[in-house]
Amino acid sequence: MEQVRRILEYIDGLSARELVQKTVYIMAAAAAVIVVTAALMMRSILSDIPSVDKLDEYTPSLTTYVYDVNNKVIAEFAVENRAILPLNRIPVDMQNAVIAMEDQNFFRHWGISPRGIIRSLLGNILSHRRAAGGSTITQQLSRNIFLKREKTISRKIREIVLALQIERNFSKQEILTLYLNQIYFGNGIYGVQSASKLYFGKDVSEMTLGECALLTGLIPSPERYSPFNSQEKAIQRRRLVLQRMLAENYITAQEAEAGEKESVPVEKSTLFASHAAYFVEYVRQQLEPKYGFAQLWKGGMKIYTTLDLAMQIPAEDIMEKYLAKYDQDSSKMQKPEEEKAQEKKDGDAVAPSSPTLQGAFVLLDTRTGAIKAMIGGRNYRDSKFNRVTQAARQAGSTFKPMVWMSALMNGYTPASIIEDTPMAYYYDGKDWRLLEGATDQYAIDLAIQPFVGNMDFKIWVPNNFDNKFRGRVTLRQGLEASRNLCSIYLVTRVGPSLVADVAHRAGIKRNLEAVPSIGLGTSLVGPLELTSAFSTFANGGIHVEPFGVLKVTDFQGRVLEEAVPEETESFSPQLSYVLVNMMKGVVQRGTGVYASRLKRPIAGKTGTSQDAKDMWFIGMTPDLAAAAWMGYDDMSSLPLKDWTSGLVVPWWTEIMEAILKDQPVRDFPVPEGIVFVTVDQDTGKLALPSCKKKMLEAFIAGTEPKEFCDVQH
Repeated sequence: MEQVRRILEYIDGLSARELVQKTVYIMAAAAAVIVVTAALMMRSILSDIPSVDKLDEYTPSLTTYVYDVNNKVIAEFAVENRAILPLNRIPVDMQNAVIAMEDQNFFRHWGISPRGIIRSLLGNILSHRRAAGGSTITQQLSRNIFLKREKTISRKIREIVLALQIERNFSKQEILTLYLNQIYFGNGIYGVQSASKLYFGKDVSEMTLGECALLTGLIPSPERYSPFNSQEKAIQRRRLVLQRMLAENYITAQEAEAGEKESVPVEKSTLFASHAAYFVEYVRQQLEPKYGFAQLWKGGMKIYTTLDLAMQIPAEDIMEKYLAKYDQDSSKMQKPEEEKAQEKKDGDAVAPSSPTLQGAFVLLDTRTGAIKAMIGGRNYRDSKFNRVTQAARQAGSTFKPMVWMSALMNGYTPASIIEDTPMAYYYDGKDWRLLEGATDQYAIDLAIQPFVGNMDFKIWVPNNFDNKFRGRVTLRQGLEASRNLCSIYLVTRVGPSLVADVAHRAGIKRNLEAVPSIGLGTSLVGPLELTSAFSTFANGGIHVEPFGVLKVTDFQGRVLEEAVPEETESFSPQLSYVLVNMMKGVVQRGTGVYASRLKRPIAGKTGTSQDAKDMWFIGMTPDLAAAAWMGYDDMSSLPLKDWTSGLVVPWWTEIMEAILKDQPVRDFPVPEGIVFVTVDQDTGKLALPSCKKKMLEAFIAGTEPKEFCDVQH
């Protein structure tokens, strides 16, 4: 109180003039303090404001597109899903709709709308919310590109300053182009081009007035107004946009009415549906280490692949149809066993589990090695394990062409006589050796009897799948009927090391154990490499490495890489043709006869691994080679019957029927040095008129039989 009294006495003692002077000094000091404080605050706010010069160099996160061989989009790699287009490719209706809704004075203002800012501030103050709204297109652009998504006064000031700088440095057309390519439309989609593909399944240039209005209506809140979330709200927003466009004289009343009658999308476009997911991942694993994550996922690359969606999609549908049916049939076969388990008296029995049957399919161009189709499993979301490229399974009898090629290289011909008779092997501690003289089951039983139960003495007695023996047969007959003992007979004579070498030269990459059982396909291989090996035979002995990427370009169209087929001459054209000609017999008369329904030259081989854990069929035309595999990931045996061909060949055939329907019918070309001779199928000798089983057989010139059949038929 004493201090207040003294101040009042001091003021009373001042004259009027002195009082005015003192008041002016105080107000000036206060104003100076306010100005300095405001300047410091503005300096703090604007100190880290980015330079709009960078807008010229601005490169947003772009989507990388993966294309099939016909330039159809297979998949996209994107952190932010977007594409960049020039303004002249964006419909005028889309441009007008955005201006009508977001910034009616866009072409008249200089970056900001003072009236809009004041109106927004008053509204925010009255509603006790933070600064928001009142933004021009230029302000929205500056906020989206340069600033954080925070709602504060300082951010609003930065936004305004940046907008003024952008307007001073860029034309209205440039600003509108950047905005339309930058704006967010929900579902991870940025820009009008990506939005058009997601919502309508079409290029932005093909959008109708109603579609342009619907997209524009999403901008304030894409998830809230999305037609996928609320059809009613999306329609209301579209109506509002059309009415605004009508009020601005961008459209007529009739056009607005027509736009309101257009249908609204109810689900995402199938352009974004995932086909060939295993193939896309196969491509990603090749390219991401080479170009890096940022380049692949943000760089807007274009990846042109060998895949053909016209072949891939029917293959996926057909394989799934058959495997689902096999699962159902298998479940019916197992049901009685489950019922027995449940009926056990102790009550603790648990019904056996039923794993999902898996499958794989791969299609190669025999001349180039291009992968035309790849199915690595039944559902990529459930299992990302690619059974085409990553699986290692027993090939079973599909490996036998490697044995038959080894025999041809050792002077055998399709008419050579080989043995389909019982045999047994013993292991001497270093190698497997044939039990000499054990050529029938009785002799084998006598030979091994002394060693039964001896853990140090290993015995192997192979057999055919039907437990029968045909005795002496031709090389062709042994392959067509897939006789295991014929294969082992040949391996014993040419040597397992040569068979392994032939397989590697044909295209098998994995290590192979050079033992007598190699001819039964006991070594582990994968569908892609086995199909590649078959392609080598179809391609006249020329091996080409399988590949999936034709060309890669950056976002400016510069070529980063381009594929060149890698060719190796592995076998002579003559040897390859003779082998392929025998493999045609597998389809015409042998275990793969179901595929003859295609009514065109097909060479192939069926295969079943030990205990029916793997089912195979690999078939080829002169142009394409395709492998189909089915089995369980846990190596369970398949419970169904007819293991030789009844499971895989039908769905392989139906797939190839869809793939080949528009392909010309061609036979395998006959190289020089091949002669055709009519032989007796039983003896392999030149046929006489009295021979009942005759066929025209292919031989390398000089190896054809010279003797006539001497059997009385």
